[in-house]
Amino acid sequence: MTITNEELRAVLARYLDTHPDRAPSVAQLTHALGPDTVLASRSTFPLHVTASAAAIDSAGRVLMIHHRALQRWLLPGGHAEPGDVTLYGTALRELEEETGIPWQHAVSPPSQDVVPVDVDVHEIPANPGKGEPAHWHADFRYAFWAKDTPITIQDEEVTAYAWRPVSDLPTPRLVERVGAI
Repeated sequence: MTITNEELRAVLARYLDTHPDRAPSVAQLTHALGPDTVLASRSTFPLHVTASAAAIDSAGRVLMIHHRALQRWLLPGGHAEPGDVTLYGTALRELEEETGIPWQHAVSPPSQDVVPVDVDVHEIPANPGKGEPAHWHADFRYAFWAKDTPITIQDEEVTAYAWRPVSDLPTPRLVERVGAI
């Protein structure tokens, strides 16, 4: 079982019900959700979905990882895997894989448990090592309060981690949304 386009449409509809002003910026994703595409597969080009976790500690800082391939500070997250059935679950699995924070130590704010805090469509450069052309990610970003947990990074994908101020998040919209939690 994998995340279906029906699941993607349902999550996107809940997000747009909450943030109707975002419809133009996710139009590329909306149009890509056709009957013959599997957007949860990382081999679907030119666009597929990913999920990320904005883990917030008791001091209000957000956990960020330094991504090995992209050489940028990002939220923990990544591609859906065949066993994933929800984007929310994908975000929690990626948080645990990349940082060691188990899903049991991540709690969703009550208003954020089914609606992503943000959906961002952005370009990813080609990765010849993985045989991937330049493409687009539609990243569904969920917010979680994280219990104090030792961090153990996934060396294959992550070079470092840091608890950073919300103001360090990659977009002003994400700063605003996570800062309001």
